[in-house]
Amino acid sequence: MYDPTVARLTYRALLGRRRALILGALPLLLIAISVVVRALAGADDQTASDLLGGLALATMVPLIGVIAGTGAIGPEIDDGSVVYLLSKPLKRSTIIFTKLIVAIAVTMVFSALPTLIAGFILNGNGQQIAVAYTVAALVSSIAYAALFLLLGTVSRHAVVFGLVYALVWEALFGSLVPGARTLSVQQWSLAVAHKVAGGDLVTSEVGLTTATVFLVAVTVLATWYAGQKLRTLKLAGEE
Repeated sequence: MYDPTVARLTYRALLGRRRALILGALPLLLIAISVVVRALAGADDQTASDLLGGLALATMVPLIGVIAGTGAIGPEIDDGSVVYLLSKPLKRSTIIFTKLIVAIAVTMVFSALPTLIAGFILNGNGQQIAVAYTVAALVSSIAYAALFLLLGTVSRHAVVFGLVYALVWEALFGSLVPGARTLSVQQWSLAVAHKVAGGDLVTSEVGLTTATVFLVAVTVLATWYAGQKLRTLKLAGEE
């Protein structure tokens, strides 16, 4: 199910100079803002929770997920280079699964690690806030990578649709509209964070059991459907 060659090509595509700069910009911004907030406001648990929830989990993680998830396969489909992979004796489910693993790894590194660093800067992990939001970032990275990898497989406008989802649905509707919160990866991951942190600083509109079911279901179904869609791509010689 995992092919090292496909993984190496995907890492190379995702971590090229241009994408690496984009991927690194948001984490650096989060850490810089955390340093400024800590210097101005001191160590405050509520401030740390608000910043990590509002900037890291609601904005940074989904945006990095968009870049990593769609970038893992979208450009290859757009420029036709995916034909090289499809011509090899590889199961298309193996291609999708390998790219998913790479997208998850990249999303985790560029979102969860900066979240942990920012959390320790803000309040030294008081009330387990830094660890709780880091776990939420790790969990949501999996679901986002699967969702945006699917988008990259089914649409040539995957980045646009991904940004709409990340910025409009997750950051706006997922935070403000009660009904939309149930269908928000952010809220599902917050349920996990709430379990880790305990207390009232980290809250979610979704229960832990429901959140776990949705996270697993979305990841599995998105990965499966991406594999199915990749199978429908025909090589010129097959038509």
